[in-house]
Amino acid sequence: KEVKAKMEELKKQFPPGMEYEISYDVSNFLDASIEEVIHTLRDAFILVALVVFLFLGDWRSTLIPTLAVPVSLIGTFFVMQAFDININLITLFALVLAIGIVVDDAIVVVEAVHAKLEEEPNLSVYDAVKKVLNEISGAIIAITLLMTSVFVPVSFMSGPVGIFYRQFSITMASAIVISGIVALTLTPVLCAMILRKHKHKKNLFDRAIGKFNDLFEFGTNRYMALLKHVVNRRVLTWCVLLVFSIGIFFINRELPAGFVPAEDQGMIYAVIQTPPGSTLERTYAVSRQLQDAALKIEGVKSVSSLAGYEILTQGRGSNSGTCLINLAPWHERKATVRDIIHELEKKAKNIPGAAIEFFDPPAVPGYGAAGGLTLQLLDKNTKIDYKGLDEVTTKFLDALKKRKEISSLFSFYRTDYPQYELEIDNKAAMQKGVSIGKAMDNLAIMVGSTYDIGFIKFGRFFKVFVQADPSFRRLPTDLLNFYVKSEEGEMVPYSAFMRLKKMQGIYEINRYNMYSTATIQCAPAKGYSSGEAIEAIRQTAAEVLPAGYDIDWAGLAKDETTRGNEAIYIFAIVLVFVYLVLSAQYESFIIPFAVVLSLPVGVFGSFFFLKLFGLSNDVYAQVALVMLVGLLGKNAVLIVEFAIQKHQEGASILESAMEGAKVRFRPILMTSFAFIAGLIPLVIASGPGAIGNRTIGAAAMGGMLFGTVFGVIIIPGLYYIFAKINEGRTLIKDEHKEPLSEEEHQ
Repeated sequence: KEVKAKMEELKKQFPPGMEYEISYDVSNFLDASIEEVIHTLRDAFILVALVVFLFLGDWRSTLIPTLAVPVSLIGTFFVMQAFDININLITLFALVLAIGIVVDDAIVVVEAVHAKLEEEPNLSVYDAVKKVLNEISGAIIAITLLMTSVFVPVSFMSGPVGIFYRQFSITMASAIVISGIVALTLTPVLCAMILRKHKHKKNLFDRAIGKFNDLFEFGTNRYMALLKHVVNRRVLTWCVLLVFSIGIFFINRELPAGFVPAEDQGMIYAVIQTPPGSTLERTYAVSRQLQDAALKIEGVKSVSSLAGYEILTQGRGSNSGTCLINLAPWHERKATVRDIIHELEKKAKNIPGAAIEFFDPPAVPGYGAAGGLTLQLLDKNTKIDYKGLDEVTTKFLDALKKRKEISSLFSFYRTDYPQYELEIDNKAAMQKGVSIGKAMDNLAIMVGSTYDIGFIKFGRFFKVFVQADPSFRRLPTDLLNFYVKSEEGEMVPYSAFMRLKKMQGIYEINRYNMYSTATIQCAPAKGYSSGEAIEAIRQTAAEVLPAGYDIDWAGLAKDETTRGNEAIYIFAIVLVFVYLVLSAQYESFIIPFAVVLSLPVGVFGSFFFLKLFGLSNDVYAQVALVMLVGLLGKNAVLIVEFAIQKHQEGASILESAMEGAKVRFRPILMTSFAFIAGLIPLVIASGPGAIGNRTIGAAAMGGMLFGTVFGVIIIPGLYYIFAKINEGRTLIKDEHKEPLSEEEHQ
């Protein structure tokens, strides 16, 4: 911002007719993305409040959970500052999702107070709040611990993905902990202050809410009728879980894998390669042609061309060039970056004598020079053979061009650049008394220059470089006219012991892990993910590359390929943490399985929605899956916690399961649909950061929808199964059954 402000200040001093254009500004995308997510934050807050209002039916009840949102988010900001976490896309994503989560605990409290007032009409609101706290404080603590434990292990991950997980998990965990504290402290006080007993009114609005409650009551009765037939049918419960687990396996095989999605950043790189030996003027003329063609495409704002420099490998050469294509702001254009690249590729085909490819900027700044995939074709043979590497590279590229998963295939590795080879006659040089080493050093100084000395004058430091005058080094043959001093002090012309030979060779030698390498750049084709493109490249390499040659990866592709099945290990660790927390909460190693085994339904829903929306299983989807473990576990805890209480009061296991499902049915649907409502702005997002928004929104929405609809049926059945197994078993002999958090109020 300060640089832009300074440029605006300097602009006033520009001569008439002079303007400036910022060719590359990564802050445009970040600022626009953050602004878009802030709008999403606002929309999510409104939608969550509307869903809560629909279920609770009056503004007083709605106000209490709504007030929990700003209190929890403000507290989260303090925690973020303590951990040195900035406001960025990842943390804003977490805050958007946290809106639907932090209201959960408050909703549970408010809904329980309403239920208690209906159950015992003679109670005052204050007494109802006290009774409710004794009943549900254990469930609130269990939910908070469960959802926090989900994010603890992933916050210790390393690498670029670790940064994603760490910032997301700390932001979410802090919001959840604070919301749990608010639910046990502020929310009960607000309930006692704000809530009033329902008075029967007959205005239009109350009748509408009454109709909704009647409809919900009818649905609850149908739900209980269904549970009577399925809760005690263990085989049916296991079969349903098996079906969803098999579904996860098959849909995961079809789901494209990814890493960090390539967003529309409002910028396109065009890499130009003219034939070897082309002059700088020729390359510049091509870049100007591309510049003129690009400016005619709708959505392109400006184009800056650079001849003699290519951005992929930061290489310099007269036959290479780069165009930086700035697109119009997202709200001013209908076409996406992929649409514009498609148009540019059509235009580039009409420019003869040059290879032109187009790339996005890197998805994560600093990881690679451009978006897409960067791989290294390595020559691991003991004998260095640049020509052989060139032949293998050409064959490999030809094979890759046939793969439908890959586009924008490009490599600067060539061994046919026009060159001159200096042939030294050692015998002639010895006869003249010339040292070959000194002769080459002298030639390097004459042609390439060298720093010799520095001096201070007029208060400034000046450097002196030594080099032959340009008039004496215009042509290659001028090298033979230079002189070098012999050991006897005589000046010997280079033509006496050296001659020039025309040849073709490699322009620059690159090494990767000490091996000679050819750098190849490509991008996933439209409709394919980076994971599918990587797999296609691996298959082609296994089929085409001869012995002694191999591939390796660079940039984000390196991190994506080395991590492998890390997401599975993360998910497994998260499940272990959840299991241990629940084991401590329930003082049982068996009952927690009723919660953990309810999760496959949500995982299937998450994968199903990703497939439905044409999205990839990338880092955003994996973040959503980790979060879903806590959210769906929360639903299961609400039912299981109440069922355990009823069983300890003397009810049978079947009755406890049924009663827990009935009592918690409304708060589960209320909290779940409030969270789903908060996801709607993410799912329908457009503009900057849209792919990340849609991925995390679709994965979370699908998982929550399936996990809630099917979970309320499966969870009572799972509790019935494992409570039967656990019946009569205790970890400690003659232990006191009443938890300290739920001591009966005297």
